[in-house]
Amino acid sequence: MDRKRPLGLWTLTALVTGNMIGSGIFLLPADLANLGSISLLSWGFTAIGAFFLAMVFANMGRLAPKTGGPYAYARLGLGNLIGFQTAYSYWIAIWAGNAAIALAATGYLSVFFPILATPLNAALATIALIWCLTCVNVLGIKEAGTVQLVTTVLKIIPLLLISVLGWMYFNPDYIINNFNNSGHGTFYALSHGATLTLWAFIGVESATVPAESVENPTRTIPLATLLGTIIATIVYIASSTAILGLLPASALSHSPSPFADAAAVVLGPWGKSFIAVGAIISCVGCLNGWVLLQGQVAMAAARDGLFPAIFGKLNKRKVPAVGLMITSLLITALLLLTISDTLVQSFHFIILLTVLAQLIPYLYTAISNIVICKRSEVKSPMLKIFVASIAALYSCWAILGTGEQFILYGSLLLLSAIPLYAIVYKKGMINDN
Repeated sequence: MDRKRPLGLWTLTALVTGNMIGSGIFLLPADLANLGSISLLSWGFTAIGAFFLAMVFANMGRLAPKTGGPYAYARLGLGNLIGFQTAYSYWIAIWAGNAAIALAATGYLSVFFPILATPLNAALATIALIWCLTCVNVLGIKEAGTVQLVTTVLKIIPLLLISVLGWMYFNPDYIINNFNNSGHGTFYALSHGATLTLWAFIGVESATVPAESVENPTRTIPLATLLGTIIATIVYIASSTAILGLLPASALSHSPSPFADAAAVVLGPWGKSFIAVGAIISCVGCLNGWVLLQGQVAMAAARDGLFPAIFGKLNKRKVPAVGLMITSLLITALLLLTISDTLVQSFHFIILLTVLAQLIPYLYTAISNIVICKRSEVKSPMLKIFVASIAALYSCWAILGTGEQFILYGSLLLLSAIPLYAIVYKKGMINDN
């Protein structure tokens, strides 16, 4: 393996799978129980949409293997302003999402340390976890990649265990009698569920972000993107179906550690501890991958003059250490500002905010793919344009599914990027190369 490019196919596939299989699958069942078993249909719709998005990122990985992923693609196809909006939105989505992932890890740590169930203690433990993994990533990309590969393998084991053994204790009445608990119509419940489940697929683009550190990027990035998405989809649908039939919706909706509670049904008291350990490993591995990306996106934008230069400054291990630490400070502030009575409430708010901020870069990437296919000579352009069009429509539908409040937040997010871009433009910082 090229020493200058430490991320090979399996490490990069682990980055994609590990960034997707994290807090989403381990804590989402509690949130989705409020909607009912209709959420299983939401998983299906989201899996289809995520696969179209994966194909878009695979195509862009072949066409333009540049560090920055969605940011680099949006800037290439749609120009500096949209590129800046994408980097700004994606960067915010990453550090807000990291807060949610760390909260989920704390929720499962509370199985062993009940003191963490109180809001303030949970926030402090979550902040400590964020900074531990920030230090790991400051050591270097190779080290972070090794942690990612190991934790991805370990996290899949307990999920598969519940998926297989859970059917022995499956109660179909839990699904049949709780189809729609949302208090709204079927379309609302399905759409809202699809937006929530999209949180579990956030990370489909992970292989594209550290492109300069990838071995043979034009081949490895597309393969890792598709492989990682397929693995995550199989694990999600199998385990989510099993857990909905193991616990009643009333118990599931208030559980800070739903998979651990389900394991107690299947394996007895020791099973709860076993799954809780697996969930903690899963969340830590996922968080490790996203901390890696939070530095890479800001670094790519800083190199192009769209972010302050300090985000692009590398330490002796070729890591944007200062940018990583600045971003982790913002995560710390968000966690302190969103302390609530229950971990599930904090998690719900943060994941909807994160999903919306992620959907904007996804939409821009799909549109950019269409533009690039039309103006460049590529193989099978009409097929690629069709795939990108479906991905763009799906992104729009998922944005609507976040609800009026979060659509307003998204509008404010995009509008706030314009004066910031004007400042950057006026200072002549932008590098057009």
